[in-house]
Order: sequence, then structure tokens, then C-alpha cells
Amino acid sequence: MMSQTKTILSSAGLNGEIVVPGDKSISHRSIMFGSLAEGTTRVSGFLQGEDNLSTLNAFRAMGVEIEQCSDGDLIIHGRGVRGLQEPVDVLDCGNSGTTIRLMSGLLAGQSFFSVLTGDQYLRKRPMGRVVNPLAEMGATIWGRQQGQCAPLAIHGRPLKASTYHSPVASAQVKSALLLAGLYADGETTVYEPHLSRDHSERMLRHFGVEVTSFDGGVSIVGGQSLHACDLLVPGDISSAAFFMVAALIVPNSELLIRNVGINPTRSGVIDILKKMNGSLELTSQRVMAGEPVADVLVKSSALKGIEIGGEDVPRAIDEFPVISIAAACAEGTTVIRDARELRVKETDRIAAMADVLGVLGVDVATAEDGMSIIGGEQFCGGSVNSCGDHRIAMSSAIAALRAKAPISIEDTECTATSFPNFWELLTQFNA
Repeated sequence: MMSQTKTILSSAGLNGEIVVPGDKSISHRSIMFGSLAEGTTRVSGFLQGEDNLSTLNAFRAMGVEIEQCSDGDLIIHGRGVRGLQEPVDVLDCGNSGTTIRLMSGLLAGQSFFSVLTGDQYLRKRPMGRVVNPLAEMGATIWGRQQGQCAPLAIHGRPLKASTYHSPVASAQVKSALLLAGLYADGETTVYEPHLSRDHSERMLRHFGVEVTSFDGGVSIVGGQSLHACDLLVPGDISSAAFFMVAALIVPNSELLIRNVGINPTRSGVIDILKKMNGSLELTSQRVMAGEPVADVLVKSSALKGIEIGGEDVPRAIDEFPVISIAAACAEGTTVIRDARELRVKETDRIAAMADVLGVLGVDVATAEDGMSIIGGEQFCGGSVNSCGDHRIAMSSAIAALRAKAPISIEDTECTATSFPNFWELLTQFNA
């Protein structure tokens, strides 16, 4: 595919209402859990992004019938926990770390052989963080670099329950082990240094599985069944974050973002932006399929630099690229620490965002676990590269809305992985 470049102009103000696509993390899990359930599950609000379609296609390849309705809903005809079929070909996870890591846990307990791979970026990402604890449960997984990188070849077999103390707060690691725990004999427990996003626990309960959460961890007993149910996927807070920051940094803006998932393990971006003196108001708060949801009213604000670290980091890990854009527009210095996990995302997001900010005239210094950003100046124009990372591309576009000159962004087709209509919405509000 030929690399696409987009040039974005500054904005005079963003006003009106917007609805962002469905939550990517929840959409992944709706396919996985719906496929493992007994009965038929209907999913509304499913994100039709490339990452989620990788998950959908993988389960179709394992014999699951999934209908895509004209209204965008999905109808999943579940096959039960033991009903998946051996795929006849390699399962392509595309760019999706969620797909490959969660499916590693799920496939480890099957009665068949499977192979997982992905694109050039996914094949560079660390897989040992799930392969190693799965091996402790008796899983047989081979991969490049002693199992540290995809492709991963998995010989499914009976698993034994285990207790794992994860060195990182990672929902992908935790979810992979919970899925493996469904196939294990006994109780599997995962401890984390900080609470990572809990979509898996919430959705498993919605499907009738008993999951025990406690201070510092979560546990699941093997042998349980999932029962089909209807799901309504809320808007993705990670996608909403781009327009939250846009409305905060562009003068004369007032934007209402409807139907945003505000799961407390994911809403760190709202708390961080509020600490920066951002005007964000949550209205119409409600619960949908076990997930808290609200409308978010955002008004342009005079932001202030702050220190960000500790428990706020895992609650906003995917939003740090666009948070760094807010920091560059804030008065004073913003220090981001305890965020080493950014080094092993779709790209090294600390290095990538430092490069982008540097091109745009921002004074930034990096550390192994974060960065320091001196804000207050308007961005200059220029040309930046997304490094094939959807969040770097979209964050750069938000910076352009408050730039002195146009900003050109190379390699923008990657945004289809999580936010297929991002450029359309951005053009709509920046006409």
C-alpha cells in the first residue's frame, strides 16, 4: 500500500456535537467472548477498524459464524468454550497487539495447533510478557527470538492454574491469563502493580462468568461457561481524547462528545486534562452492558503544565501521544514519568512524539520512562512522520489545528486500525 500524506490547517474553533466510533478494546472482547458463548450474541456499536476486523476474521477462521448486519451490528453464533475448530491457515492479527496477546491465552488451552502472526510492526513487539506466564501454566508456544516475538506457534493442551505477579500493569497480559484460566484446572490469579483496564472482567461477568477482583489483582476458576447476551459498545475514550484535546487547545471551541465510555480504569486522560486546568464536564452518566458511559462537554481552556506519573499512567497509557500535544500548549513544564510502557507500543511513542514535537518547535527532553515538555508556544508548521502508528498520526493532526503554518503528516493510512473516519470528522469540524 502506498503511503498517504495529509496536510492539516489551523482551526478557528471547534463547535457542535460529535460521536466517536465504538471502543476498540471492548469490540475485540465482544468477538472473543461472543464466540466462546453458548447461544447468539448481538453486538451494537462494534468498531469496524482494521484491528477489530483482524479479530473477527480470526474467529471466522476457527469456525465461528459472524453476521455483519446492514446497520453495523454483529450477530455472533457462539460455539461454546470447547467449540472452536483448528484453523487451516496462519491467523493474521494485523497490527493488533490485543488480538495476538489475548488469543495466545485463549489458544493455549485448545485441543489443536495454531499459528499467530501480524504486520511488520506487530512482529517487533514483545510477546514474552504473555508467552512466559502461559508457559508456567503448561502452555507450549514457540516463537522467534526464543518465543519473544511473533510469529507464535501454539500447540494447545490442558493447562494448570497458576498465580502470576505481573511486573507491568497490562490489560493484555491479564486478559490473556484470564482466558487461559478458563481452560485450566483450578483457580488462576493475576497480581498487578497498578490496576490495568478491566474490560475483560466486566464483560466476562456480563456473559455469566464468575470473576473475583480484589485489591491488587483478579482471579478466575477454570471450567466455567459463557452464556450469550446482547452488548452495546460505548464510544472509545481513546478516540474521544483527540477531540477533547482539540477543543481544549483551539480558542473559541465548545464541543459535546456523546456516548463516551468512562470506565475508571480508562478515564485517566480526563483526570489528567482536568488537572491541567481543562474544562471537561461529564453529563448524562449511565451504565451500558456493565460499562459506565457519559457525554463529555469540552471548552477551550488555558492549560497549565503538571507532573504526570504513578497510577494515572496505566489509566491513560494510549492517550499519552495526544496528552503531549496538550502539554505543548500548556503554560509551564509538563513532566511525564513512569511511562516506560510507551516504548513498546506500535512504535516507541516516547521517541516518536519527541521527534514530532521537535519538528514543530517544542522544547522537549526524553527519559527512559517519559519526557519533559516546555509548553506555551504555538506550533510551527512542518512535515512529520507517524512511523506507522495511528495515535502518532492523529496526535500530529490535532497539533496542526493550533499551528502557525500547515502541518503535513506522512503515513496516515494507519489510522484505519482504530478510527476509520477520523479524517472525515476532523475535516467536518475544520472546514
